[in-house]
Amino acid sequence: MRILDRYIVKNFLTGYMIAFFVLMGLRIIIDLFVNLDEFTENDANTAWMVIKNMLDYYGTQSFLYFRDFAGMITVVAAAFSLGKLIRNNELVAIMASGVSLKRVIAPIIFIAVILTGFFVIDQELIIPRLADKLVRKQEGIKSLDVWFMNDDQGSLICSPNFDIKTATLHNPIIFMREPVDEKYSHCIGQIRADSATYTGDGKWELINGIYLAKPENPLEQFAREIPIEYYETDLTPQQIPVRRQVNYMDLLSSRQLTELSKQTAQVKDLAELYSQKHNKITTPIINMIMLLISLPLLVCRDPKAMKAGVSMSFLLTTLCFLLNFGCRMAAGEGMLLRPELWSWLPVFIFAPVVFIELETMKT
Repeated sequence: MRILDRYIVKNFLTGYMIAFFVLMGLRIIIDLFVNLDEFTENDANTAWMVIKNMLDYYGTQSFLYFRDFAGMITVVAAAFSLGKLIRNNELVAIMASGVSLKRVIAPIIFIAVILTGFFVIDQELIIPRLADKLVRKQEGIKSLDVWFMNDDQGSLICSPNFDIKTATLHNPIIFMREPVDEKYSHCIGQIRADSATYTGDGKWELINGIYLAKPENPLEQFAREIPIEYYETDLTPQQIPVRRQVNYMDLLSSRQLTELSKQTAQVKDLAELYSQKHNKITTPIINMIMLLISLPLLVCRDPKAMKAGVSMSFLLTTLCFLLNFGCRMAAGEGMLLRPELWSWLPVFIFAPVVFIELETMKT
């Protein structure tokens, strides 16, 4: 069986590489076609600088594209490898030798599980570390504004200009808040400075920084001014460009989302937070379900039935993909069901379909 397993794995990996480069290349070409003018908008850039910027931009974005297309790539690779076996009538010879078709698809499932492990590494380790680069524009962002960005202390950080290269907030204002209950908090003072530069270990060095305490009498101005040299927070220069995005939680790891969920008073969209936490778990499961739905339909013994099998497998896979996408949208809007249930709904619907197909497939 080792010879047969190696042969099936070889075909599957060949199909996987073809599907990977085709889908990823198509995604990059479409984006490049739409945004080519943004790469060339700076007249000072030479042709080599433009090409280098493209390679750097899409080299980083490829990790995000892989996360989005991993499930479909696996299904296409399975269709390619099994289609080759059917076209050459190799499945008939395998069955004639007494080998079950379930045994034939076992190596594909095993390799798919390993590839899902790479997907998890990409989702949990690589993308969160590259999040600040993934949100940049084609030409790159040099500076941006920051308005009412909350941190782990519940403070709101504002700055009209944040220099990404020097990691400096210009003329920052930090509104210090104290929680009243789990949902509400009130302002207890302000921190103002000419600039704040990140020095590492969660510290921002303040130039001419002062802390303005809120007066006890609301009719009075600030009670006192206290010089302050540093401000400690969990907000880093890498997180600022990410958290300015509407869907920044999609770029965080499960650990980061768990830490963020402990700060419920500082999180604006709790439905999106809980949905993303569970999506990190359900997405690799759904990718495997998409593969397992298609495999029993692809191992048809008659080459004439191959087109029907491929069409039906892609139909079910597309339905699973669209349902998952729709559930994510519904969870983010906070509709009816809890966000966690929306994340798990595609699993609850299509997991029984997988078991029915595996039990009824003719081996």
